Amino acid sequence: MARRAAREISSGQVIALGPGLPSLVPQEVPAGTGVWFLAHTGILTYGTGENPAGSASMGFTDTAAMVQGRHVDTAVIETAWVTAGGDFANSTSGAMPGLDAPGTSVELAACARRVIAMMRHTKPDGSPAIVESSPLPPDGQGRISLIITDVAVMAVENGRITVLELAAGWTFDQVAGITGVPLAPAPGIGEMSLDPPQDQTGPGQKVYSSGLEAVGDMPDGAVVNIDGFAGPGGMPHYLMVSLRDQGAKDLTIISNTAGITRVVNFGTPPGHQAIDHSILVENHQVKKAIASYPVSPSPNTPTSFELALQRGEVELEVVPQGTLAERIRAGGAGVAAFYTPTGVGTLLAEGKETRTIDGKEYVLEQALKADYCLIRGYKADTLGNVVYKGTSRNFNPIMATSATITIVEVDEIVEPGVLGPEEIVTPGVYVDRIVLRPADFSPYD
Repeated sequence: MARRAAREISSGQVIALGPGLPSLVPQEVPAGTGVWFLAHTGILTYGTGENPAGSASMGFTDTAAMVQGRHVDTAVIETAWVTAGGDFANSTSGAMPGLDAPGTSVELAACARRVIAMMRHTKPDGSPAIVESSPLPPDGQGRISLIITDVAVMAVENGRITVLELAAGWTFDQVAGITGVPLAPAPGIGEMSLDPPQDQTGPGQKVYSSGLEAVGDMPDGAVVNIDGFAGPGGMPHYLMVSLRDQGAKDLTIISNTAGITRVVNFGTPPGHQAIDHSILVENHQVKKAIASYPVSPSPNTPTSFELALQRGEVELEVVPQGTLAERIRAGGAGVAAFYTPTGVGTLLAEGKETRTIDGKEYVLEQALKADYCLIRGYKADTLGNVVYKGTSRNFNPIMATSATITIVEVDEIVEPGVLGPEEIVTPGVYVDRIVLRPADFSPYD
């Protein structure tokens, strides 16, 4: 079953594995195949065989966020039973018949783009494990699309189960005889193939030759996460310059600031001016900013964004700093919205839903997701695993999870395995492109 399930996996995919039989799948995937495996224990591994290319240790909350944020392509789970409609219950220990605890399979099935069930075709007492209706409340409804058992491979679609392949020595009638629902044979039904897939390739190329190449496809109107705090530390200066040179217009910038580093000079060497979001505003590329601290602390030194706002050239959505961080984190973790007490009774809560919980009023805040994300790391390996340094740990890690395309600029790119699992903050699952900041590049004008 594990060998057959391995044929459903393609290079570049993120595969989440439930406990039990699915844990056997990675060893059946050909070595060198570029696949991420997320175990229910929180271990994220890249590659197969005895020496995978890299791994990262994740807490349960990080694992759940990766799953709920829909960063998983396929989930492989062991089920106790499956219905013709794709409902299922999670399988537990054979020593506890009848106890089918939900476990992690509930999240995996609800959030993965595709769900494969691995299971024995019959229960220990010989009764069918593929049934007409749920014998107990299911752990997931209509989520199973493919069933791999010890005797057949079956597709589940529109309340109908079609037998695609049969195990060696089995006939369609024999399989139908031990199944609790009607089966349909697929045209050209054949023997279950256990050969490794032939079209697998190695890891995809994430390292780009320049910042301009990395941001080259960003279209007008894109929503972009860009890290930034009061000082220049942690900002993707090189990528911001590249985006300025690329010229995309009507951008919505999600950032803690909208370019105050130039006017506060915090952390900037005397006689220098730091590169920040202002270069995009001055180049007339920004339509809107979603930020916590978008204006100067002094009216005598307004920021470029502040001046553009006064002229009516840009829009602004002010968000409290902690709320901004949580809205971004929620976007990456698949949380659509959340209640917070911050901002209740202020202008920031106008037009938003409020609710009283345990006698305290809360305001509903929507998650934030971006099309692109520009972040600053210290080191990255070629798989996209990122290590941060100093103030680059502020918004960069959460921003990386909440964008469709995340681009990181780093000072050093290393081979897989060089970074220790415990020092990796952003796993390569979230990173799509890597750029080495040129040695002669200065973050100051």
